[in-house]
Amino acid sequence: MLALYGVLFILFGFLMDSPQRIFQGLRQIIVEPDFLITDYIGVGGLGATFVNAGLLTLMAVLLLYKLDIKVTGATISTVWIMAGFGLFGKNIFNIWFIMVGVWLYAKFQKDKFIKYVYIGLFGTSLAPMVTQIMFITNLSKWLSIPLGVVTGILIGFILPPLSAYLMRVHQGFNLYNIGFTAGIIGTIFVSVLKSYGLVLDTRMIWTTGNNWILGSFLCVLFFLMIGIGLYFNKASFKNYQKFFKYSGRLITDFVILEGFAPSLLNMGINGLMSTFYVLLIRGDLNGPTIGGIFTIVGFSAFGKHLGNMLPIFIGVFLGGLTKIWNVNDPAIVLAALFGTTLAPIAGEFGWKFGVLAGFLHSSVVLNVGFLHGGVNLYNNGFSGGIVAATLIPIIEAFKKEV
Repeated sequence: MLALYGVLFILFGFLMDSPQRIFQGLRQIIVEPDFLITDYIGVGGLGATFVNAGLLTLMAVLLLYKLDIKVTGATISTVWIMAGFGLFGKNIFNIWFIMVGVWLYAKFQKDKFIKYVYIGLFGTSLAPMVTQIMFITNLSKWLSIPLGVVTGILIGFILPPLSAYLMRVHQGFNLYNIGFTAGIIGTIFVSVLKSYGLVLDTRMIWTTGNNWILGSFLCVLFFLMIGIGLYFNKASFKNYQKFFKYSGRLITDFVILEGFAPSLLNMGINGLMSTFYVLLIRGDLNGPTIGGIFTIVGFSAFGKHLGNMLPIFIGVFLGGLTKIWNVNDPAIVLAALFGTTLAPIAGEFGWKFGVLAGFLHSSVVLNVGFLHGGVNLYNNGFSGGIVAATLIPIIEAFKKEV
């Protein structure tokens, strides 16, 4: 199933563009800056972007298959987040140095790589750092390329111990724990770079005008997912409603708890809901927003359901209505989609606190990106960790008093 969707992304890419333009686009995607917000559709074209996402999907599937990993919700969320960020920020070149670093850490600890492979794949959120140092700095390529390689490996090496430790900060209420970890690492690395005069520019590449074709493609993907889920679930929604009893707090693996078929139904339904939300608020379907939708789809096997996501959407939407930005501004659309990292707060403490979390997140996420210079693709995970770490103790203290 996971490989099938990777193939569909590639086929869609070749339907959208000629092979020559796709290969040229892939080259541009590899050498161009990737930091937030870089919509690969605006860099390499629609065809190359989906081919890149499909190749990343298949590479992740092949790696996990070779390691003989049993497919669970964690597997599905990992593969879909690789696909999603293959549309803006991760490419077939810049992810591997971080993976090597994680592999070296496993060797250093005398553990099997299988223990850390998910951390490695999620940790490629800092892949733009590799591209930035290799190709974008004003250093000689004889220096910048080896420095980029070493930086990527070092990031991968320190990710596993830091991610395990920082989980305690938000207590599992931020689903994108690696995003929180990557935000800390990115802030330190960027601070060091800036202190040596290597200043990172801000970037905004955001394509528009593709809602019809991309919306149609997404509907096909998600209705196909629901159809396959119904087929394996004997043409019923049996066990789907059981997801709503779970808070979604890490680690909540729906595939292990309720089965693969109901998880597919949840993934397809949540994918459609997220797509319709973007269209209803007159947002744009492009690389970043589809990346957010794909991330929701992946984590719909690993903690997210309509019950704990909708309060986050409402909170961010209310923020868009009452604050100085609009609900369909790029950063706010992404805050709604990726802000569902805080869904466990609504699942654990109720919808009102979920709305509050979303409302606060819509402000915090717009003001933390400058710390890491946009090199942490999971900026919402970084923001979500801050919001959860602040809000959870207050909620628990308040509930005790009540």
